[in-house]
Amino acid sequence: MLILAVDSTDPQPDRIAQAADVLRQGGIVVFPTDTLYGLAVDPSRDDAVTKLYEAKGRDPRMAVPLIAADLAQAERAGALGSVEQRLARAFWPGPLSLVVPARGHLSRRVVADDHTIAVRVPAHRVARDLAWAFGACITATSANLSGQSPVETVARIVEAKTLPIEAVLDAGPTAGGLPSTIVRITADGPQLVRAGAIAWDRVLESLR
Repeated sequence: MLILAVDSTDPQPDRIAQAADVLRQGGIVVFPTDTLYGLAVDPSRDDAVTKLYEAKGRDPRMAVPLIAADLAQAERAGALGSVEQRLARAFWPGPLSLVVPARGHLSRRVVADDHTIAVRVPAHRVARDLAWAFGACITATSANLSGQSPVETVARIVEAKTLPIEAVLDAGPTAGGLPSTIVRITADGPQLVRAGAIAWDRVLESLR
């Protein structure tokens, strides 16, 4: 396991590049987000996504959320309508995930049955830099076995030795707390898919 210590606000480009190379080779990378540590793989590779599901023991019927470096990168993975773009401008970078139609290049295993994905731009420099260096969105499921508590420190992940991880970007403890709020825009208006770090009232207020 390659452990790469990085500054949380000014991460070293060479170490971010090393982690991005692991993703290109189909490996799993642990990285920090603005909430918890996550697991990144290349979401366009069936083999990498399959490895991720098997590592976590994740239900194959559950889609995998994605993160992007910026709005433009997010739009290359999913089709954001005008309302989704308003929400993105209001809350990104930050813990708000938007459910949008998926683009065709993604592995079917990260896409929900209705051909959608959940994507966001996180408020953590290391996470955004990793997606930027990789050149596309990356997965962002929590770095724990399914059914277990998410983790806020690399030490807990390394000590557990339960996940087949190739590389770790260690930026110190994450903020923890609630996961991202997940929102879907429907013909009947905005729908709360999962309550999280951003209050539903704030989401609704931003659209008024």
